[in-house]
Amino acid sequence: MQLNPAALIAVTRAIIGEEAQARFGIAVSGGPDSMALLWLTAQAFPGRVEAVTVDHGLRAASAQEAAMVADWCAGVGIVHAVLKPAESVEGNVQNWARTQRYALIETWRQARGIDWIMTAHHADDQIETMLMRLNRGAGVGGLAGVRARSGRVIRPLLGARKVALIALAQAEGLPHVDDPSNADPRFDRAALRTALTGVDWLDPEAAARSAAALGEVEAALVWSIADLAARHVRADGAGWRLDRTDLPREYLRRLLLHMLNLAAPEAAPPRGDSLDRAILMAAQGQKISLGDWLLQGGDIWSLQPAPPRRSH
Repeated sequence: MQLNPAALIAVTRAIIGEEAQARFGIAVSGGPDSMALLWLTAQAFPGRVEAVTVDHGLRAASAQEAAMVADWCAGVGIVHAVLKPAESVEGNVQNWARTQRYALIETWRQARGIDWIMTAHHADDQIETMLMRLNRGAGVGGLAGVRARSGRVIRPLLGARKVALIALAQAEGLPHVDDPSNADPRFDRAALRTALTGVDWLDPEAAARSAAALGEVEAALVWSIADLAARHVRADGAGWRLDRTDLPREYLRRLLLHMLNLAAPEAAPPRGDSLDRAILMAAQGQKISLGDWLLQGGDIWSLQPAPPRRSH
């Protein structure tokens, strides 16, 4: 991907369609990637861009970095906001930060009347995501990696290399900082990034194209599953039944997950070996427990509440 305003406009239109009146909010951390994206969008969509920085308060320098972004935005006439989580850190730090960041930005987007949030995920991020998910045994959906569009969040730089974004930030004299957590080996992504340093036979841009192709496959599967579910999944007393089971295994897996979601929307779905075992046993006409539900296989699959456990 070329890094110029015309290319950004073309990629954005490919993701969201006509954008003549759209307003964009740019998530800016202060790193070279997001500063380059902010500069590009300001050139491509003048008067329709605002910026937002989330200060998680996890590092002493984070407030200064947010102030750096604010100063640059003030100098070029871009409205900028700094958001801070009200909740303290819980569990996995990176997961907590990501959840807080997207929730805060979405609230800000709605309040400001912003149509789309742009993030600076790039081709190098994409290959890291794909390799991490491959290492965890992900299927098509997971290997599709970072999506170009997720709800109101779009990622127009997935075809761009990080080195090119750094070069742009430097060429335009954009202030930027490097988050030290990006090289902290305690975090999986940082450890993988370190391991990939100097590996020249991996092509992040090619990986980004593969991820996009897998994303299209995933979208096609979702579409076909919705059609199959509408025609073959029916309420059955307190549960649900699937009246067609002569389908490829991936369809059966997704239809079973669909039934479980209908039965218990708040429950975490089974994954991995437990789901594979359930599909195998159901295909053989057997019964198997899936949490609080009992799956009866055969020509028709029936999902019913499991009988109450006996107390001792």
